Amino acid sequence: MRKNMASLILLLSIVLLITGCWNRRELNELGIAAAAGVDMEGGRYRLTVQVVDPGQVTAQKGASGGAPATLYTAEGDSVFEAARRLTQISPRKIYFSHLRIVLVGESLARQGIGQSLDFMFRDHEFRPNFYLVVAKGASAQEMLKIMTPLEPVPANKLFSSLETSEVNWSPSLAVTLDELIDNLSSTGQSPVLTALEITGDPKIGESKKNISSIYTPTQLKFSGLAAFNKDKLIGWLSERESRGYHSIHGGMKSTVMFVRSPDNGMVIIEFLRSKTTVKGKVVDGRPQIEIQFTAEGNVGASGSKNLNLTDPRAVPDLEKKIEEKLIEFMETTIEKAQTEFKTDIFGFGEAVRRADPRAWKTLKENWNEEYFTSLPVNIKTDFIIRRIGMIANPVTEQMEE
Repeated sequence: MRKNMASLILLLSIVLLITGCWNRRELNELGIAAAAGVDMEGGRYRLTVQVVDPGQVTAQKGASGGAPATLYTAEGDSVFEAARRLTQISPRKIYFSHLRIVLVGESLARQGIGQSLDFMFRDHEFRPNFYLVVAKGASAQEMLKIMTPLEPVPANKLFSSLETSEVNWSPSLAVTLDELIDNLSSTGQSPVLTALEITGDPKIGESKKNISSIYTPTQLKFSGLAAFNKDKLIGWLSERESRGYHSIHGGMKSTVMFVRSPDNGMVIIEFLRSKTTVKGKVVDGRPQIEIQFTAEGNVGASGSKNLNLTDPRAVPDLEKKIEEKLIEFMETTIEKAQTEFKTDIFGFGEAVRRADPRAWKTLKENWNEEYFTSLPVNIKTDFIIRRIGMIANPVTEQMEE
């Protein structure tokens, strides 16, 4: 009996060792995709992948004339087919597990992104933690051709810039595939993605001239947000409106904002942290929303000649003006969503569902068309200035003295 048991354990160990690497692939057999772009061209999907060349990335600057990444493009009746067709032109199998960002062309976004994302969410090779952005005014393929400074691989530049912009400026929003799918499946919130556009001449951006001098003539710039109704792009939020969206949605981590002093001077306020609470309720069958936004920050700079921040009235006056400006930002964004988009991009429906699940079963059937467009939204803000900096009076006043 013991002998049979020992033989069984040995056999199982051998089987595990044999099967442990059955699908192992050598690195030199794979093309690591760092970014992908999906466009719609003539009724067919066009998939563009940015494949990293490890040899060029690690090479010393100037030691090699090769590009750090290579673009491959293929078309198909589906994104899956286009991905397989890449094998016709790529010497290696494209490996998508290290994908950092996916660009969706504006034309495809307006027709609907659901079908193109199905393959990426379903296939085991795609990790659903990559970011998605919408190419504004250009195709995803055109944007992936732009060469970028500092980060030799453009995909890394886009990934890092998106995270940095979201944390330090706020109009951008880093959305993963997982998060997007959650929003697409929700009846109480439509998706929002960050918009990406090209500034400058795209032709110059495709050449080494774009990174050969201290000045970069063509750049990729995150520019506001793209609003969706279900899976279709319906419009854009400006930078100002995008900051209003972040204030409502609770995504404002840090940013700067200016207000005017009594003498019309500009005072810059740095936001350090913020918190948004969105509550829904149903009164006599009609939904309502209450937003409470609280934040704190510092005085970053002052261009006012007469503002003395040690005056007991100065700081409260600035706080009140910041609060009023925040309300204006949020109200402007809500008005655009209600009158132009006619789509709940804020998740107000989800707030109502949490507050009154029974009422939501009725409201959700015509939420955007009947209820959201006329939804009363009450906004309250509370901003606290913690520090005024190392000096009380502006530098310009000290210069005059």
